[in-house]
Amino acid sequence: MTEAKSTPGSEQPLEDRVNNRSQRPSSDAFKAFMASQWAPAEKDAQGTDPVAAHAAGRRLAISAKFPGERIVVPAGPLKVRSNDTDYRFRPHSGFAHLTGLGLDHEPDAVLVMEPTDVGAGDGGGNHVATLYFRPLAGRDSEEFYSNARYGEFWIGSRPSLGEVSARLALPTMDVGELEVAVTKNAGAVEFGGVRIRLLREVDMNADALVDTSRINTGVDLEVSDRLDGELSEALSELRLIKDAWEVEQMRSAVAATVVGFHDVVKVLPRAIGHDRGERVVEGAFFARAREEGNDLGYDTIAACGNNATVLHWIRNTGRVTPGELLLLDAGVEADSLYTADITRTLPVNGKYSDVQRKVYEAVLEAADAAFAVAKPGNKFRDLHNAAVTVLAERLDDWGLLPVPLEEALSDEGQHHRRWMPHGTSHHLGLDVHDCAQAKRDLYLDGVLEEGMVFTIEPGLYFKAEDLSVPEEYRGIGIRLEDDVLITADGCENLSAALPRTADEIESWMAGIYAAEGDHHSA
Repeated sequence: MTEAKSTPGSEQPLEDRVNNRSQRPSSDAFKAFMASQWAPAEKDAQGTDPVAAHAAGRRLAISAKFPGERIVVPAGPLKVRSNDTDYRFRPHSGFAHLTGLGLDHEPDAVLVMEPTDVGAGDGGGNHVATLYFRPLAGRDSEEFYSNARYGEFWIGSRPSLGEVSARLALPTMDVGELEVAVTKNAGAVEFGGVRIRLLREVDMNADALVDTSRINTGVDLEVSDRLDGELSEALSELRLIKDAWEVEQMRSAVAATVVGFHDVVKVLPRAIGHDRGERVVEGAFFARAREEGNDLGYDTIAACGNNATVLHWIRNTGRVTPGELLLLDAGVEADSLYTADITRTLPVNGKYSDVQRKVYEAVLEAADAAFAVAKPGNKFRDLHNAAVTVLAERLDDWGLLPVPLEEALSDEGQHHRRWMPHGTSHHLGLDVHDCAQAKRDLYLDGVLEEGMVFTIEPGLYFKAEDLSVPEEYRGIGIRLEDDVLITADGCENLSAALPRTADEIESWMAGIYAAEGDHHSA
């Protein structure tokens, strides 16, 4: 048997091979020169961020739920998009909510809430919170110019430990101290140890650190999974009611989104002439999201014609054709990471056909029915029931239901849901589908309270291949979605600045086209 010959470099670990293309000098002279002659970094004034007091109040609420227990909430790591290229970083929403940090400052950061004597912690709570993260590398370090993931030369500056602490009124420490902070005195409570609750599946390193500690100290892992689940649930439920700062962030996200819808109407003439006109629409909205916010709150749905009957159509590869409808479901995510979520269904040529208008007005009527019950004291599920009842009645009026209306509306029927299989509402905030881990009795069966923010989004979707409806309906997909704030005595439509009725939309589109025509001719 002939022994296989190794090729040069074959013993090199795979994780090191990404650097094989590097041509960076490694001489001492180069390193010394790179570390010298840099002007002092410019520092912003270190005032306390407006969110700091609100974030402290949120931590206080979580502290009260889990006295005597160590709470570990990671931001999450960078995620690889392709080889050595990462996605833009976005922290986990639970971490962002408790710290007030948005944007991309803190990959690998972890918030640790350490139990203390009752009433002796931050704000009189049961914990002292510390934010652990990677501090800015000095310009005299090699990381400054050699680390393409974290070095300032590559990705720009990051705030220092002191700057973050001043901004958030929150103690900070180097992430190198995290292991001790998480594992010290950890163990089974019955043996005098400190119980850990972890926001799981956010950072594998944090999961491994806590799990290893639990195994080494004989903690029951099945019980720990339940405890971690309760923390995730509590963090989600904490966001059901938005504080005043959060509501303002939502208003900002909605305002930018409304402008994005204007941008889309402006580019429709160009979209019509493009092989992938939906991408023209998507690109116009994305530009606005990046100009005025952090990013998109979710992938834009820019669906024309039959694509509008695909509920989560995000390929956006289709044409934009006069005579068809464009369903645009899009939201700008603010720098604080709060997002809007708005949908309008627009006639590409600026005018609804008779059947398009008929379907649109049924969806509008359903939305208005949900708005009528959006007030404190009613249940979240009432929004959906009000909307789908109207849709069932209209479908019955049009002769589309295969059974009598009463049978369709019964729990044993539900035939009308063929054309609207999704829910009418979902909570909205840091996540487009916010509070998703909340218990059912606080979400679907929950009572509406002042400060809740959610969507109202009924729709009707008649697929081109749906032989159960007359041909005139086929290929029509319509959704109308607004963002709603529950007030003391009713609700406020946060997205009311965007036209809702068929007449308003036609007039709005005509006005934009006229203005653009005047602009182009000037």
